Amino acid sequence: MGIASMEVSLDINHQHAEESSKVYDDDGKLKRTGTVWTASAHIITAVIGSGVLSLAWAIAQLGWVAGPFVMILFAFVIYYTSSLLADCYRSGDLVTGKRNYTYMDAVHANLGGLKVKLSGFIQYLNLFGVAIGYTIAASISMLAIKKSNCFHEKGHKNPCHMSSTPYMLIFGATELIFSQIPDFDQIWWLSIVAAVMSFTYSTIGLALGIFQVIVNGGIKGSLTGVSIGAVTETQKVWRSLQAFGNIAFAYSYSIILIEIQDTIRAPPPSESKVMKKATLLSVAVTTLFYLLCASATPLCATRPLATS
Repeated sequence: MGIASMEVSLDINHQHAEESSKVYDDDGKLKRTGTVWTASAHIITAVIGSGVLSLAWAIAQLGWVAGPFVMILFAFVIYYTSSLLADCYRSGDLVTGKRNYTYMDAVHANLGGLKVKLSGFIQYLNLFGVAIGYTIAASISMLAIKKSNCFHEKGHKNPCHMSSTPYMLIFGATELIFSQIPDFDQIWWLSIVAAVMSFTYSTIGLALGIFQVIVNGGIKGSLTGVSIGAVTETQKVWRSLQAFGNIAFAYSYSIILIEIQDTIRAPPPSESKVMKKATLLSVAVTTLFYLLCASATPLCATRPLATS
């Protein structure tokens, strides 16, 4: 009887373990359900942002040779560095190792010590700067809509002086409200909607650029960008550096890569392999779209539409 009872107990425990494995992952959290497609949607949402607005100006400064080359170069850099970071999601074994849920967890597991505090300071400083950049970009965009309505009503001779401060406050308050939603990162359909929106406004920009090219009767710009004479040597150097910064800003998403990878369902295959596929797909699609948006827009701007 004792042996029979032990066998029954083992069977029951085994059944409970199987049932638990269907509901929970190896770390005791609810099963992750992310795939290469949902991860790609997260990445595209994170990558395509206000940075796309300054790409045409950036290529105008660098020219038709250096501009696309630098854009493809940064695409390769973000893919390569993201692939390295994807391997840091689990410590030790890529399939069964301890999970690192955030970027700082990965830094702590692989570096430790003072480097964690230094990396944390840099990351939060970066997030702070990005938040400021998006707040300013959003307020300028809302102000542009209001000014456009004002010009239609009162004519283009009217200066339509307005302040962007109220729109900054509105956008900031909205961010605070949304940040209080629990498990906001688990709303998978939100990234799908956001990715569609990113492609939508980028497509609108692309269509407007193509229309303007048709109106102008050709594409502006040159092989080497804005020439010295139209600008001083110092301005040429400064604008080229600005262009590099704008292109780099348009590709940034590494600060949330680990969080995106943490939504992918458990292996097989390993989360790092799925993340690398999603990164390759997303960066390739984004780069193609960036090149189209930047190249179709008439390259005659003298200042950036948006800066990082």
